[in-house]
Amino acid sequence: MRIISGKYKGRRISPPKGLPVRPTTDMSKEALFNVLNNHFSFEGLKVLDLFSGTGNISYEFASRGSSPITSVDGDFGCVKFIKQVAAEYDFNIAATKSDVIKFLEKNKATFDIIFADPPYGFDQATFEKIVLLIFETNALNEDGMMVIEHSKYTKLDHMPNFSFKKSYGGSIFSFFEFDSGENEESDSKLFEDGEEE
Repeated sequence: MRIISGKYKGRRISPPKGLPVRPTTDMSKEALFNVLNNHFSFEGLKVLDLFSGTGNISYEFASRGSSPITSVDGDFGCVKFIKQVAAEYDFNIAATKSDVIKFLEKNKATFDIIFADPPYGFDQATFEKIVLLIFETNALNEDGMMVIEHSKYTKLDHMPNFSFKKSYGGSIFSFFEFDSGENEESDSKLFEDGEEE
């Protein structure tokens, strides 16, 4: 796992074997942050990383100056590893062991960016519940953005506040904003198979 930009660009982080994770690939991560970079200056952004796994996405935000970052995962080993890395690099990351649905139901904080990478095996209804909970609990700031990573078999285009999506290999990033008024659907094929840089 490699940090692709920011203060710790190029730094490799090696999580222990056996963690129940499916990390976002470096190429997909680079594509994701290229999109976010067109919308945000990362310095000081308040970020929520759901189903954070190894902390791959959290470290990328932290390297770019985002702070504070809240990472939520249900696995003790993942949370322990994120805490270790955060301490080593002095990242302002608070790692929380929790079921993500229960966390969202109780959460009172608001965030500039919310990233969620649920297991691809979750059913459609669970993905939809995550989207609805985030907006029902006002977890996203008015000018913020939520991103959900999912497979091509999950469809989120019909959900409230859906803005646009980007495809990359077998992964899709669906972006949600409040009344964005922008139609970026024409860009949705930007990161299709075979268009790697």
